[in-house]
Amino acid sequence: MKKNIAKNKPGVSYAIVGRDLAGHVFEVTLTVEQPAPEGQLLALPAWIPGSYMIREFSRNIVRIRAESDGQAVKLAKVDKHTWQAAPVAGRLTVVYEVYAWDLSVRAAHMDQTHAFFNGTSVFLRVAGQEDGQHVVDIQRPADPAARNWRVATALPELKAKRYGFGTYAAANYDELIDHPVEMGDFALATFKAHGIPHDVVITGRVPGLDMARLCADLKAICETQIAFFEPKTKRAPMERYVFMTMAVGDGYGGLEHRASTALFCSRADLPTAATPKGADISEGYLKFLGLCSHEYFHTWNVKRIKPAAFAPYDLNTEGYTPLLWLFEGGTSYYDDLMLVRAGIISEAAYYKLLGKTVGGVLRGAGRLKQSVADSSFDAWGKYYRQDENAANAIVSYYTKGSLVCLALDLTIRAKTAGRKSLDDVMQALWQRYGRDFYEGAARGTGVTPAEVEALCDEVAGTRLKAFFDKYVRGTEDLPLAKMLAPFGVKYGDERKLAKPSLDANLGREGADAKLSAVHEGGAAHAAGLSAGDLLVAVDGLRVVPGNLDGLLARYQVGATVEVHAFRRDELRSFQVTLQGDRVPAVTLALVPEAGGKKPAGPLRPSAVR
Repeated sequence: MKKNIAKNKPGVSYAIVGRDLAGHVFEVTLTVEQPAPEGQLLALPAWIPGSYMIREFSRNIVRIRAESDGQAVKLAKVDKHTWQAAPVAGRLTVVYEVYAWDLSVRAAHMDQTHAFFNGTSVFLRVAGQEDGQHVVDIQRPADPAARNWRVATALPELKAKRYGFGTYAAANYDELIDHPVEMGDFALATFKAHGIPHDVVITGRVPGLDMARLCADLKAICETQIAFFEPKTKRAPMERYVFMTMAVGDGYGGLEHRASTALFCSRADLPTAATPKGADISEGYLKFLGLCSHEYFHTWNVKRIKPAAFAPYDLNTEGYTPLLWLFEGGTSYYDDLMLVRAGIISEAAYYKLLGKTVGGVLRGAGRLKQSVADSSFDAWGKYYRQDENAANAIVSYYTKGSLVCLALDLTIRAKTAGRKSLDDVMQALWQRYGRDFYEGAARGTGVTPAEVEALCDEVAGTRLKAFFDKYVRGTEDLPLAKMLAPFGVKYGDERKLAKPSLDANLGREGADAKLSAVHEGGAAHAAGLSAGDLLVAVDGLRVVPGNLDGLLARYQVGATVEVHAFRRDELRSFQVTLQGDRVPAVTLALVPEAGGKKPAGPLRPSAVR
């Protein structure tokens, strides 16, 4: 790839440098060799794939100018993220500054400790030339703080050396913006999964980091997923992969890319050499490995197997699809399954995680009002713009979507006597829609909702319209207890009815306890309390963050207490009848068959029957 790109002079090239680390400013120089005769249009994406919200990255461009042959060129603003340059006879050069102070996986961030950017935040798109080659010169900042920095990215090197500053190349604009870049004095290790090198990059201080254990665990996860999609060839869809992680005091998140992922975690979640050998995996480390598993599974499911609405992406406006329940919910279903199949966690640990997910979904009344298909479609306006009433109004296509995929898996297994499963659906999606998505000159077409349902019908050997009507397009609760029982999984409900509750979420505002959400039909709702109320006292005893449960524990379920709260600047009194937990504390456990044989439940790969 590098050799072919090097032979051809790129029509679009960029140089990017951290011009002011303390001021968090990148300077980008864009060169267009043959701009459009009528005047070149330039645009910055309004959103980044994988995060379904209009973010208007162009608001961070603080200064922009253009020139040609040393003469200034007028730039006219067309809309909030598009400029048009006046016509020029020769090369067009555009120089602009980007403010980078968004410490997340979605945008760009820079200071004296590191620099990170996604291409969607810094690289203007040259309209009409998106399919041509793009070259990027990543330059070392002049600031002495950057003297030991290296570069981590999955972008193919052109003249740069691995981990070095210099030029990198992309076959087109879509590839360019699908490779985030991390610069800094980071920890680095490499392992191979089925022959493919995988880099692990950790930015941030993590005293005693056990990189060897992290690499060993990630290797097991990656090899399991590669073999899942390509059981015969063990062929990975990329030539190299990079896990880039920002470790902070408190954080969590990830964003997938075609050959890398950007991750955010709490440094306490990462393994250290001080952990005793043979100790149980910590909750934090398990959460981090689940995140890694999730984003890595996206390498196949959404980066190559795509909804038709994303093939190609229109980054100027929203891209609506009712399929996020499969692409995000399905990935959420498989992320923890892969931890079991890779031998990272036990089956008991998996069912404990699954039980928490079930309980979390059942808590929100929104599950009875919004289907996972509608949740997917409405991601732009509802899921990514949640307010205090979200639990009462919407459902997550991640969590409910993962349970729908579990139910779909169980349904297919039941209808085929265990011969087929959701594994077969995913592998068929890969072979038909994803495997060759980036191969050759033509881009793949993506999959439609009708094609997804038809493929499930094909694998199950029967029509599944009733399932899709009830649980994908409908809002019925999934009968998981009934579905799991034939596979030896016992569904239990251990709700703590004796524990009195307001059935509301409590947050903090300074030194005050603030209701962040009030659940529909709960004690707080029935009494008239609302999200945003500051709790002052329960029966005359002061409420502060952290002591409400203790105060309520003095009462029996059904008791009535007087709650004083501020709404805005007015002190109000409420008579609250305490209730027990209305939401089941779901437990799931595998019940061995006679003779101690383990049932062939959904933890078993469908290739092993």
